Amino acid sequence: MPKITTDDGIAIHYEFDGPEDAPVLLLSNSLGTDLRMWNAQVEAFSGARRILRYDSRGHGKSDAPQGPYSIERLGRDVLALMDALGLEKVDYCGLSKGGMVGMWLGTNAGGRFGRMVYANTAAHMPTEEMWRHRAATVRAEGMAAVVEAVVNRWFTEAFQQNDDAEVGRIRQMILGTAPEGYAGCCEAIAVMDQRTSIRAVQNPVLVIAGAEDPATPPDYGHQIAEAIAGAELVVIPQAAHLSNIEQSALFNEALAQFLNG
Repeated sequence: MPKITTDDGIAIHYEFDGPEDAPVLLLSNSLGTDLRMWNAQVEAFSGARRILRYDSRGHGKSDAPQGPYSIERLGRDVLALMDALGLEKVDYCGLSKGGMVGMWLGTNAGGRFGRMVYANTAAHMPTEEMWRHRAATVRAEGMAAVVEAVVNRWFTEAFQQNDDAEVGRIRQMILGTAPEGYAGCCEAIAVMDQRTSIRAVQNPVLVIAGAEDPATPPDYGHQIAEAIAGAELVVIPQAAHLSNIEQSALFNEALAQFLNG
């Protein structure tokens, strides 16, 4: 199982797919998932791209140290991964929490990245009290206490009815997340406010939103796109929060057009 160790001694699990000499596309997962959330993108892009996926701190097969975490710390984990793998510059696509981390990277380490995609995400997600309550809930009661509410935010009712297998796969992914890792990331999101700082991002940026996303509604995407000079915005119809899964063909089309632009 390939892993690197960060400067603070945390093991981060990663996987590569695609040709070794192809341009690298780094994919960063959402809160409560692991690198398998990107399966549809690996299938679509690993023929022409070197796909690098990783389990963020507190998730999947990476270590889950005691929280709270910070968006900066999660961003530095990405830089540690790139450094350990000898990657000077990559393209980046992050969804939800992965998008938040991507905004920090674009602001603070933009020269390490080419094109950047911020999908189904927000520069600020109130309220702090709500996120701290969610962290306390999973610490006390485990992931089962939040899983159904999360699934209902992540997928439209129609998708839940029509794709039982995929929804079930993601449900098990949520349940398999370390409660402390999930809680630590909730605490990072609780105090995050990048609405002003992202104005410094100079990379080419694509913002993707789901038209029916109750977690990070399209207005959040508009706010990011308006703050970053030259940023593009695509709103995917009939998609809630995990638009890369619910509408994978449309997501992949938007991603391909941007990366190849």
